[in-house]
Amino acid sequence: MPDKDRVIGSAKRAKGTVKQVVGKVIGDAKLEAEGTADKVEGSVQNAIGGLKDALKGK
Repeated sequence: MPDKDRVIGSAKRAKGTVKQVVGKVIGDAKLEAEGTADKVEGSVQNAIGGLKDALKGK
């Protein structure tokens, strides 16, 4: 099973993508920026989880 940070990170990236697209469609710059931030945060967390998995030998 992958590290929980990878799972949570992937979910945050997906949520960020949705927020970003919705923000762009409705013209809400704040929502779009939040989506971008969520995507970055999710990518970082996913990378940390990947590193933990690598250290565990998965």
